[in-house]
Amino acid sequence: MSSAAKIGHGHPRINGHILPQPCPHLAEFRSRNGSKPFRALQDCLRVKPPGGGAAIRRDPDEVARCGMCGDAARPRLYACVACAAVSCHAPPEPSHAAAHAESMPPGHEIAVDVDRAELFCCACRDQVYDRDFDAAVVLAQTSASKLGANSSSSSSTSAIRFQHPENLRKRRRVDYRPWVPDLRERALVGNGSVPLGSSDSSSDFPRGLRGLNNLGNTCFMNSVLQALLHTPPLRNYFLSDRHNRYFCREKNGVSNTNRRNGANSDVNGKIRNCLACDMDDIFSAVFSGDRTPYSPAKFLFSWWQHAANLASYEQQDAHEFFISMLDGIHEKVDKDRGKPQNPGNGDCCIAHRVFSGILRSDVMCMACGFTSTTYDPCVDISLDLEPTQGGSAKMASTKSLHPCNGEADCLNSRHNCGTSTLLGCLDRFTRPERLGSDQKFFCQQCQVRQESLKQMSIRKLPLVSCFHIKRFEHSSVRKMSRKVDRYLQFPISLDMAPYLSSSILRSRFGNRIFPFDGVEPDTSNDLSSEFELFAVVTHSGKLDAGHYVTYLRLCNQWYKCDDAWITQVNESIVRAAQGYMMFYVQKMLYYKASEKQVAG
Repeated sequence: MSSAAKIGHGHPRINGHILPQPCPHLAEFRSRNGSKPFRALQDCLRVKPPGGGAAIRRDPDEVARCGMCGDAARPRLYACVACAAVSCHAPPEPSHAAAHAESMPPGHEIAVDVDRAELFCCACRDQVYDRDFDAAVVLAQTSASKLGANSSSSSSTSAIRFQHPENLRKRRRVDYRPWVPDLRERALVGNGSVPLGSSDSSSDFPRGLRGLNNLGNTCFMNSVLQALLHTPPLRNYFLSDRHNRYFCREKNGVSNTNRRNGANSDVNGKIRNCLACDMDDIFSAVFSGDRTPYSPAKFLFSWWQHAANLASYEQQDAHEFFISMLDGIHEKVDKDRGKPQNPGNGDCCIAHRVFSGILRSDVMCMACGFTSTTYDPCVDISLDLEPTQGGSAKMASTKSLHPCNGEADCLNSRHNCGTSTLLGCLDRFTRPERLGSDQKFFCQQCQVRQESLKQMSIRKLPLVSCFHIKRFEHSSVRKMSRKVDRYLQFPISLDMAPYLSSSILRSRFGNRIFPFDGVEPDTSNDLSSEFELFAVVTHSGKLDAGHYVTYLRLCNQWYKCDDAWITQVNESIVRAAQGYMMFYVQKMLYYKASEKQVAG
């Protein structure tokens, strides 16, 4: 499809994209044929389940051929919507579809791709779109997948009606406008704040780079905290005083004296330290300009209260700490609001506003095509490393980098050698997976357990995407655990568009402007699918005796945060490390229009 594709019968903006002017031939065709110009195609829609694409055939066994050259193997065959004549269009060869439109009276310019059920303007020689037509095609495909209809059943196609697509209203977005304080606000800022002190002139490090003291096997906490301290949306939230620790403590009846004495809870233990308050404390200390290492002892104590099962000076898992910390912030918000909040909407607390996304899971019956779809909120995506690929040459080239120490290491060398890529891990995560005979699911259409095909995709992207690499494997059968030391390649810039539900459904349904799943789509997905890497948490050593280090990318320069020590490093050092958690932030942040009216 060329960049000049037209849109008919629609708004000038679809999914946030400004579209070119509608095709005049499609507009004229619609005006000439009334409100339902594609009714004649209704009985010609054919869908082959399970999950097949749509096609246009008067008879299921019909073989379409070009009426001028008689060729049926052309890559594009179009049927005229007005007279059903089939013509080919295969540039740079002469277009028989365009020749047909020129030889006929006005009204024969619009045709439909017989193999893809997509509209085409023979005069413009370009693909065009119509929301009503796309709605009918998607409805046919959805009906076939959920009702188990077959391509030869006329009842399935006769039940299709050209309904007007619903849920096409998009959330209005506004451009970012920098805040300019007026005279009153200038006075408030001047009287109620203290300027940050100047940073150490002998250091070229950006403000906010400050080491964190190890309080006893707490490198797992320090590594995650360093990544969160430099997460742009989270940093902006706390540095703009959106969560004031003094106001929060006063609101909850916790005085500073009680905090110093450790008397933060009542007899029943209902009042606990607020993790968001301690995060606010850390942000203030780290961005104060002081370069001496900071000890996050208060935060560690507060986290122990929220995760009592992990309250010890033993080494913990950085990913487990990350999840429990976000849960602690979310739990505090629930208690303040008095009712549970759904983390899936991403508006419940700052933790989920930044990290919350939605995963889509489709399980399709292999017998009838019935599809069961579920949505699950997530704050990160855990990825399996790709299976070891390549021959002995790749294995030999990596033996020097991963020497075998003992019989156990030699047995696991094939799991540790080789190279994986983050893109490959994401491809594997969203690839259709045929579930085994021991994982049959109950099909609501067949009313029995059937073999199925499962596919994961991303319904909604978060502002910050955290990817957790599964390097620690535990086998209940062998009663052993091990670490996978395989090298992982990861890009600095990451395009998440191929892994979105809309992209995966588009590959299944074709190019449409109709919301496939019946839910109003998040318009920011298509606009904000490009991400930029800013933090990598790495793990070195073995499973029971390892060390966590974080690499931060600030001002296009990499810095190594190893507990209390901060050093500048080259990008090659980062790429050679064993990535365990990677943090990507959207390149472009889009702002929602405020629903509150602000007095001028």
